[in-house]
Amino acid sequence: MASRKDTLVRRASRVRRQIKAVANGRPRLSVHRSSKNIYVQIIDDVAGKTLAAASTLEADLKSSLKTGADTAAAAAVGKLIAERASKAGIKDVVFDRGAFIYHGRIKALAEAAREGGLNF
Repeated sequence: MASRKDTLVRRASRVRRQIKAVANGRPRLSVHRSSKNIYVQIIDDVAGKTLAAASTLEADLKSSLKTGADTAAAAAVGKLIAERASKAGIKDVVFDRGAFIYHGRIKALAEAAREGGLNF
C-alpha cells in the first residue's frame, strides 16, 4: 500500500501533466496550502521563472487577517495575486491545484482570482 505522501505526489503529477497538455503557452497558477498558510505563484514553465507570487505570510496581509488558514485569507491572497498578475500584464493562466481538492480554501482563492480579473 502506498503511503499518503506517495499518493499526494502521484496526484499532483497527474494534475500537472494534464495542465501542461492544455496550457498552450499560458503561465501556471500554482497553489499550495499548509495547515497554517496558503501560497500561490504564477509560473512560466517555458522559461522556468516565477512571474508573480503571494501568500498569507506577507506583512500587509498578515496584519489584516485573523488567521492564514481560512477561506477569508485564501480570498485575500486570490485578490492580491490577481492584482500582481495584472501589473505584470498577465490575464490568462491555467489553474494548478496540485494534489489538493477544488474545495474550501482552494476554491475561495480561485474565485477571488477570477473576480480580480484572471481568466482560467
